[in-house]
Amino acid sequence: MNIQKGAEIIIHDWIRLRGRERLLIVSEGRYRAEVRSLKEAAKKITRHVDVLMLEEMSMYVGAYFNERETAFEPYDAVIGATEYSLITTKAVKWAIAHRKRFLSLPLSTGNGVSMLSYDFLRADTVKSKIMAMSILDYFQSAGRIDIRTALGTDLHLCTKGRRAGFFNGCCRDGRGLSSASVEVYVPIVENRTEGMLVLDGSMGYTGKVERPVQICLNGGRITQIEQNADGKKLTDYIDRFEDRRMLTASEFGIGLNTYARCRGCCYIEDESAYGTFHIGFGRNIALGGIQDAVGHFDLVSHNADIFVDNQMIMEQGKITILEPRIYI
Repeated sequence: MNIQKGAEIIIHDWIRLRGRERLLIVSEGRYRAEVRSLKEAAKKITRHVDVLMLEEMSMYVGAYFNERETAFEPYDAVIGATEYSLITTKAVKWAIAHRKRFLSLPLSTGNGVSMLSYDFLRADTVKSKIMAMSILDYFQSAGRIDIRTALGTDLHLCTKGRRAGFFNGCCRDGRGLSSASVEVYVPIVENRTEGMLVLDGSMGYTGKVERPVQICLNGGRITQIEQNADGKKLTDYIDRFEDRRMLTASEFGIGLNTYARCRGCCYIEDESAYGTFHIGFGRNIALGGIQDAVGHFDLVSHNADIFVDNQMIMEQGKITILEPRIYI
């Protein structure tokens, strides 16, 4: 798929831009080609397209929009086409509360290929919504999630009082908020995660895991990372934030995109891939949590058995529930 086709999917199917609406594209200089394609697709619908280029902010771009809560006030729709996601920032939370639309479109890839050309953008938004609604039916009244894998993951998460949601690209389906990551998510209680995560998928922006990494969590925080080669990469990555709040587990997600593969080339594709789950760390404010931090990152793993209040919803990476429960 070429970049322009990907841009048209974003503008027409995900943002669903309408005539006379004001669109803002937030990006960085390294993504000028993607911005041009997005702007070209949008200009066919409305004349009101602005671009905000933020240079050299990298992993701290989220902090910038945390400090500028009303930054998106003049616009009807915003695309966060930066390297690092803006979705968990206060500015996004404010925009959605004021009935604007925000699409998180982090463009970071590790293979030099534009994310707008990735085939996972072709995901069927209707299919993913049906899958998500089946899972959400179990999440909404749940208080606990347990995750186990053959490699040794044994995690226990608390979701009491937290509202789950889903992303499938389409802002309309997400009540104004969506992401290129096709998933069900829940902002877990920040001080209650316990157990062992054996990471075997991807380390978000750091790429594919070559050898599984054991990660211990206590009281909601990472307390130990196995120091093999990948574990050292992850430790170095977290240390770069210089913010201990980035050790806090703040989100649980299940990938629903059957077009996506966890290859370590694009973290949005990795965490979207059907058969994976991910634990998010750091800021989760816009997702419905209370954790603030300078950023957010996800760790992706495969083939889990997942239980919601002791009810199995996934077995070895395959969703075992296809229809919502019927209450009699």
